[in-house]
Amino acid sequence: MLDPFLAGHLTFQPAAVAPTKPPLASGRNALGLFEPRDAMLVVPEGIDPSVPTPLMVLFHGGGGHAEKILPMMEQHALSRGFLLLVPQSQFPTWDIVIVGNGPDRERLDTALKEVAAHYTLDPTHICFAGHSDGGSYAMSLGLTNGQFVTHIIVSSAGFMSVQHQEGAPRIFMSHGIGDEQIPIERSGRTHSALLKQAGYDITYMEYNGPHAYQPPVMALAADFFMGDVAERRAVG
Repeated sequence: MLDPFLAGHLTFQPAAVAPTKPPLASGRNALGLFEPRDAMLVVPEGIDPSVPTPLMVLFHGGGGHAEKILPMMEQHALSRGFLLLVPQSQFPTWDIVIVGNGPDRERLDTALKEVAAHYTLDPTHICFAGHSDGGSYAMSLGLTNGQFVTHIIVSSAGFMSVQHQEGAPRIFMSHGIGDEQIPIERSGRTHSALLKQAGYDITYMEYNGPHAYQPPVMALAADFFMGDVAERRAVG
């Protein structure tokens, strides 16, 4: 039987108890967990740490870093009121791309637990998102950890590595028709068809563009994640 940690299993679970650490300042916060390539948390203004708040985890692409991928979702986090955790791979890209689940999975578990120590998380809105290698990582770990991941946002992903599936996260997948780095036929179209066949609730979008996320598409992805939360807040 495959070791669940080698398959990408995370031990994190949204806590039912109150946070044990004080809230962080609004804006970008280095979590002080790793040196170098620390994880970063973006905190919108007015977040009450005692009220369940949605969390998105955003993974950078190969050769990337937190500051490079932040523009994909930072303004949406600030304007829509969700926490944005941006971890960084220990090496130039994620462990699963190089050799398999290992140090980056462990670091992610640590970062998730740190966020939960500062804020109460909404267990109905926890999203893994990413672009390129980060999209592959979000999809692979998201499908593996559907025991707490509720939404997955995938942009221009090249592959998915899933040895064990949990739960049924909802998926938003997008890919550029003109992507020469990761051709759409062997990635976006193939993956979306396989996931639909497997019974996942998937929204799939193609756009005229290269291997780059498109801001209008990311706005729709943020709607996909937060739409019902906005409705609930309006009623409340």
